[in-house]
Amino acid sequence: MRRLLALLVLAPLFVASALAQSLPPEAEGYLGDWTIVDDESGESQAVVRITDAGDGTLEGRIVRVLPTSEYPVPQFQCDDCRGDYAGADLREIRLIYDMEWNGERFGGGRIVDPLGGRTYRAVMNLDGADRLRVRGYVGIRAFGRTQVWQRTR
Repeated sequence: MRRLLALLVLAPLFVASALAQSLPPEAEGYLGDWTIVDDESGESQAVVRITDAGDGTLEGRIVRVLPTSEYPVPQFQCDDCRGDYAGADLREIRLIYDMEWNGERFGGGRIVDPLGGRTYRAVMNLDGADRLRVRGYVGIRAFGRTQVWQRTR
């Protein structure tokens, strides 16, 4: 009898916990591979895979580095990176993390600039099915920069 009572008391807590950590249906459009397009040069730089972090947030990691005019031979080891990222394998860095759904877009998370060795606050929102606007900023969104990433096919 005690076990049944304990199960009846604890079951709703487990269900509530599982629901609180799941992503909303709107998040599915954000998941997948995205090509980072440099907003200044227009060149494709890398492919980031955005996934469910398992705790109700999204994260993104680089899965492919693309050749550019500045770096014609792509490599994962970042010799030009600064700070904690100097010499790091780009695949090991969570480029985007702690992105939470706020009812309209993902925000409240962070985006890493390994070359500069800095981390910024970030928001992401879809612009159609194949474009993702990613804004990194310091303090308020007015002090930031937006990149438009293209869905990788």
